[in-house]
Amino acid sequence: MRAPTGEQYSLRFEGDGAVVTGIVTQVAAGIRALEVGGIALVESFPEASTPPGAAGIVLVPWPNRVAGGVWELAGKTQQLDITEPKQGNAIHGLLRSTGYRLIEREPHRVVQGATVFPQHGYPFLLETTFEHRLEADGMTVTHTILNESEQAAPVAVGAHPYLRVGDVPVGELTLTIDARTRFLTDEKQIPVSEEEVAGTDFDLTQGRRVGGLAIDHGFGGVTVGADGCSVQRLEAPDGRAVELWADENFGFVQVFTPTNFAAPDGPRQAVAIEPMTAPANALNSGQGLRWLRPGERWELSWGIRYRAA
Repeated sequence: MRAPTGEQYSLRFEGDGAVVTGIVTQVAAGIRALEVGGIALVESFPEASTPPGAAGIVLVPWPNRVAGGVWELAGKTQQLDITEPKQGNAIHGLLRSTGYRLIEREPHRVVQGATVFPQHGYPFLLETTFEHRLEADGMTVTHTILNESEQAAPVAVGAHPYLRVGDVPVGELTLTIDARTRFLTDEKQIPVSEEEVAGTDFDLTQGRRVGGLAIDHGFGGVTVGADGCSVQRLEAPDGRAVELWADENFGFVQVFTPTNFAAPDGPRQAVAIEPMTAPANALNSGQGLRWLRPGERWELSWGIRYRAA
């Protein structure tokens, strides 16, 4: 029987160090598994399942939510399909259930593509490609977005990985988010303001134990280092760690620590660290939103890497 996430692309990289393996899905170009030397870096799920909590999927042409699925384009109201009925929002873009087409495949990498066609509330044509490439310490994901419309198109990009450090219980891990602000939201999880995290319970710059956190918030003011990348970290008590890095295009990050993640061994806590080029509701606020000119191409990258103790 065919998997609900389509084709499963098993990847393998053998360098001078540990063997790195991963599984990327056809549907939503998702990461279903990633290991370095047998140490799991992401929450995996069975081949016969859909991604629990949107685990590992690509979020295009917007991450997170659009309030009521409504936004304005040149003074005209646009109504997106409501894909989060409980809150009445449009969530996680337009490719969540799309089966991507295979473009290139090698033992350590796969490139897939998908088209965003004009549709309810988004009258633009985008051509997208996503490369998942294994390296000695983990995986690099490279997105390319091409606007094939005859008008400028608003675009934001995100991804939804849940990270882990092998078999260490998630509650025992220390989460460090190098960001200066967080977004306060209303009852429908739509941002209403942005505040400095310094001096608040949401300051994660010095690290906080995941077991004591209950977070589903976007963060801004992400620190970009001299290498042009930001780094968020999840560390085990023995010093082993998994890092999510992103290039300078990703100025925002969503942190989600559900206690009922549908893991294969039963519901438990998990932690998603989601790189985003714009925060929730960017089609309305404009914050972080990029308007691609007709024929303009945008390339950006992020990745997950393992750090030994």
